[in-house]
Amino acid sequence: MLYLLIVGCEIGFWLVLLLSLVVRYRLRREGASRWLLRSLPAIDLLLLAFTALDLHSGTAATFAHGFAAVYVGFTVAFGAIAIRWADVNFAHRFAGGAIPPPAPTGWAAVRHELALWLRSIVAWIIALSLLELMIAVLADEAVKAPLRIWHQHALGAVFFWFVFGPLWSLIFFRRRATV
Repeated sequence: MLYLLIVGCEIGFWLVLLLSLVVRYRLRREGASRWLLRSLPAIDLLLLAFTALDLHSGTAATFAHGFAAVYVGFTVAFGAIAIRWADVNFAHRFAGGAIPPPAPTGWAAVRHELALWLRSIVAWIIALSLLELMIAVLADEAVKAPLRIWHQHALGAVFFWFVFGPLWSLIFFRRRATV
């Protein structure tokens, strides 16, 4: 059930974002669009509330409870980037906006990947903080195990993000084409 709620939150995020862009660019209602964008964190709050209520009702902690915390951490850390990307691309395709900038190359690509990697660390800090809060509330040590496993996932994810992000772009450094 919790997995379906997480998927529903992800779908809800993109639907509310799409609706806010349609309202902004097609209906020309800037204020309503801003209101919709400001409502996006409510989706995360609902997921956190449902997860907390589920644990409070006596449900044993599962991998899904940890995944909910990770989802919220990544949404908080990367949500603004997703919104900016969607806004620029929607404006270009449906409202005559400027062409989105091309993907960075050269040292700009390395800096970009490094910034994303640092943001992934922020996401994991948020997620692990939420997990630790869940762990602190639960009494039984055996019930906490599915939540503690996320610490290992965090370390592995940050490592692999670095390898396939900043390090990868540094090793396979692409220079701008000169014409």
